[in-house]
Amino acid sequence: MSTISCIDAAPARRPFAVLPLLGVALVAAALGAMTLGRYPLSLPEMLDFFAARLGLASLAPERDDLLRNVILEIRAPRVLAAASIGAALSVAGAAFQSVFRNPLASPGLLGALGGACFGAALALLLGLSWLATQGLSFAFGLAAVALGVGIANAFGAASTITLVLGGMISGAFFTALLSAIKYLADPYDQLPAIVYWLMGSLAGVRLSQALVSAPAILLGIAGLLALARPMDALAMGEDEARSLGVPVGVVRYGAIAAATLITALSVSLAGMIGWIGLFAPHFARLLVGPRNAVLLPASALVGAIFLIGADCLARSVGRAEIPIGIVTELLGIPAFLLVLRHSRKGWT
Repeated sequence: MSTISCIDAAPARRPFAVLPLLGVALVAAALGAMTLGRYPLSLPEMLDFFAARLGLASLAPERDDLLRNVILEIRAPRVLAAASIGAALSVAGAAFQSVFRNPLASPGLLGALGGACFGAALALLLGLSWLATQGLSFAFGLAAVALGVGIANAFGAASTITLVLGGMISGAFFTALLSAIKYLADPYDQLPAIVYWLMGSLAGVRLSQALVSAPAILLGIAGLLALARPMDALAMGEDEARSLGVPVGVVRYGAIAAATLITALSVSLAGMIGWIGLFAPHFARLLVGPRNAVLLPASALVGAIFLIGADCLARSVGRAEIPIGIVTELLGIPAFLLVLRHSRKGWT
């Protein structure tokens, strides 16, 4: 057996052993992120605060108010949002790569990112509330994918190629609309807000928003996990999948729907955050192999860890917070290049 074959076989024998390790790494990253910031905290301080919440300890009123503001109102929403968004984008990317049998597929393949960005920019141009901005971003993200799928079906039964082409057309269309929004925006007020939102940020996420979005994202990930085995068959080709009794259309559109929902929800919550949906699935594939039943949860954990770390850098490196989309691109590009030389092993 060749060296590459041995490496490929190793993840297949012990894929689930990697998941607990990634889970421990995620907990460590989340706890570390809770301690970092302009006001550093220690783990004992956080434990004392949560013990006081449970009635097991007592804190001075001033200290309790300070810790509640730092932990519950500032850091907990960011950490929870970073973990859920990183997991969502990574799982969506892994699902698209499997369904379309394309290692370069990402969550924006069918135009969801372009539509979501246009919706948010439109809301900012109209001066709508932050909640309305998220709603329009989510709605137009779904609309962009629906348009791409509609274009693909307009020429007969949609195939993998026509779906990709339809997504490219839809994405280009909403990108053009986004450019028009930028042109019409007030250059002194609205345009900077639109540009900053497009670069991605977790600064505006509230705990209530994170608590609502996280279960919805987990539900979408669970839906993709339910399609893991059929997606494995689909990754071998449509004819092979049909010969195994797999309903190709149901599996393909089900995976697209679930991946689009969690992608649009992520973008509506924090803006454009790139590279996670491309890099994290490849890294996870190297760790656990190509089986979606293990690859999807591994991708979720890798993406969550990566985005939590990127957010820590975004709010700790300089005096002013750096948009997290910039950090993910600066970190994701070299990380993807390192993974790329070994990526063929994960696709074997």
